[in-house]
Amino acid sequence: MGTLKKQDINRVVVRGTNWVGDAVMTVPALRELRRLLPGACITLATRPWAKELFAEADFLDDLLIYDRRGTWSAIKQSAEWRRGKFDLAVVFPNAFEAALIPALARVPFRIGYATDARSRLLTNPLPVPEWRSSRHEVFYYLNIVVELERALGGSAQTLELIPDASLHISEPRQSRATDLLRAEGVRAGHALVALCPGSINSRAKRWPTERYAALADSLIGELDAEVLLIGSPEELEVSQEVRQKMRNRPVMLTGKTSLAQVAAVLSLVDLLITNDTGPAHIASALGRPTLVIFGPTNPLTTRPFSTVAEIVRQPPDCAPCMLRDCPIDHRCMTAISPQDVFDRARLLLEGKRLIGTGTGPVHNELEVSEAL
Repeated sequence: MGTLKKQDINRVVVRGTNWVGDAVMTVPALRELRRLLPGACITLATRPWAKELFAEADFLDDLLIYDRRGTWSAIKQSAEWRRGKFDLAVVFPNAFEAALIPALARVPFRIGYATDARSRLLTNPLPVPEWRSSRHEVFYYLNIVVELERALGGSAQTLELIPDASLHISEPRQSRATDLLRAEGVRAGHALVALCPGSINSRAKRWPTERYAALADSLIGELDAEVLLIGSPEELEVSQEVRQKMRNRPVMLTGKTSLAQVAAVLSLVDLLITNDTGPAHIASALGRPTLVIFGPTNPLTTRPFSTVAEIVRQPPDCAPCMLRDCPIDHRCMTAISPQDVFDRARLLLEGKRLIGTGTGPVHNELEVSEAL
């Protein structure tokens, strides 16, 4: 283990994660890093899309964009890190390359998990916690900061704090999002419900499009809600299928908005209904009611880390399988009916909670009092 001294750490670089949901789950760790090193300049090295997510983060000083393209991208990135004259690198991802870059950049102290045969690239390699598969992913990233505090001779106060996964959207951004919705014909004074029927990295996570269509029609027909379809350009085909199967007309935003605009829109919605994907984490971090349809993934580790988020789940014996494509009949998703989701959505729109009931949220209270 490298011997660290707090007074020697003035510039910190954090290698961020590669997916939107994972990025949101690192927020508590980034906040604790700021608490641990209040006087240091903290730079987040992250993918281009994350610039829009973290642009207003008060726990960061700078963003260093890493666009992974080409054979020499890691070498180019390490050159940028070397110019940054960082004293400490905190590596969140488990991949070999994530540890290779700070090693090539000769960052004096490098802390992260000893995964993917990269122990020699880190000055402070950490063992993967035994509880990794049974606790929320938020704690997996927080644990790195806990171990950093221990290496600095601290008392690891992180263990005693409630993780703060919240994000904030400024009033000017919200105002622009309101203008966007108005331009798309959204009526004021009606419940605003966003649906995210896609998923970029897993088809198995997708609740069937005909069920999203039926749900959307019920929200419009029975509750007179305004329904938005959101998603990235890669998810446009899925949203189009939902719209084509609907009797009513939703507001189509999929593929029309940047991540920054999506986040601002989500800060205004009365409810988001989504698969286990990035917007679920964004909306709940913004304090907006969120209902997540879970199938092949594990809600214990990857549900939104928020008391305003609930899940709908009817797990068969084979769930969670964590597969990206279902090899059988997608029974984990087809067991959930549009009426199941609509009933839950209506209660959430009425401000009611379903903690601990039937198909309700799994450990929605959050295990924040447990020691890491």
